Amino acid sequence: MKAVYIHIPFCSSICNYCDFSKMYYDKKMVNKYLETLEKEIITTYKKEKIKTIYIGGGTPSSLDLDELKKLFKILDIFDKSEIEEYTIECNIDNTNLEKLLLFKEKGINRISFGVQSFNDETLKILGRKHNEKMIKDTISLTKKVGINNINIDLIYGIKNQTLDDLKKDVEKFLKLDVPHISLYSLIIEPHTKLYINNFQSIDEDINANMYNYINKTLKENNYNHYEISNYAKEGYKSKHNLVYWNNMQYYGFGLGASSYVGNVRYDNTRSLTSYLKGNYILNKNVLTERETMENEMILGLRLTSGVNKKGFYKKYNKQVEDVFDIKELLSKKLLIDKNDHYFIPEDKLFISNSILIEFLE
Repeated sequence: MKAVYIHIPFCSSICNYCDFSKMYYDKKMVNKYLETLEKEIITTYKKEKIKTIYIGGGTPSSLDLDELKKLFKILDIFDKSEIEEYTIECNIDNTNLEKLLLFKEKGINRISFGVQSFNDETLKILGRKHNEKMIKDTISLTKKVGINNINIDLIYGIKNQTLDDLKKDVEKFLKLDVPHISLYSLIIEPHTKLYINNFQSIDEDINANMYNYINKTLKENNYNHYEISNYAKEGYKSKHNLVYWNNMQYYGFGLGASSYVGNVRYDNTRSLTSYLKGNYILNKNVLTERETMENEMILGLRLTSGVNKKGFYKKYNKQVEDVFDIKELLSKKLLIDKNDHYFIPEDKLFISNSILIEFLE
């Protein structure tokens, strides 16, 4: 067990598209939550040396300086003597110099910013509270304090957004000179403000054109497309997220967090009331070997490098083709067998969900 995810559910404002486990910032509730988080960690953590920690949300940067100090003191429970990547998610509008200096002091070496767009109209649709100047200033400040491993999240495929709009967003991203970007096509999830307001999805063909433009442009600018939605310069792939995609085990602490320990996947409760009472776990799914192998393939095929055939055999003492009927996918060239890997060709990654459904059938 070498990876830890920490969930901080508090937000200073709720974005119109978000369906993660989140709630409005409440100072009294933050302290109770952090106390409970500490108890959960003490109860579960087995003193392993941790290689990656990812603090997500919600919006971890919505916590004030004292609350962040308390959080980092709790995270000192973990053995970080071999830490390689220590990430925190931040919003542009509540990240300042004091917080950045604290992050640096506490060993944070990677920050993921929820930028989503540089376009004021798009930001308004999504419910974000920053603007283009704030983005530039915050990224510049982050580099000045010595944190250069930066990710930016961008959302595309928003109704009425044109390919030219997307091009401007990507051009502005490139000018920031940060080494990692995650680009997500907008999915309108139930229970979000966009869903309640009957916000419509973009045309599928326009969405596909946007995806193809992103791939081509980022590749031309030395970003390696290593996972469906993720691109990185050399040496800057997300080590923590690769734990998930390589189907490796990890701890997840906090409201709505997930864990994968032994052959069991755990989902924490999304009810703050239950969580504060110490009833952390909502679901516990003991996996069969078949389910574990399915997860190996589904997660691994998100990577452009795909699933390593020798690695699969080493884990399960079985060949991929003896477990799964993949002849038809190979004949249709929806799956490629090359260099000891099975992978989805890059020009088919946009329809990967339908390929994975066919794979499972």
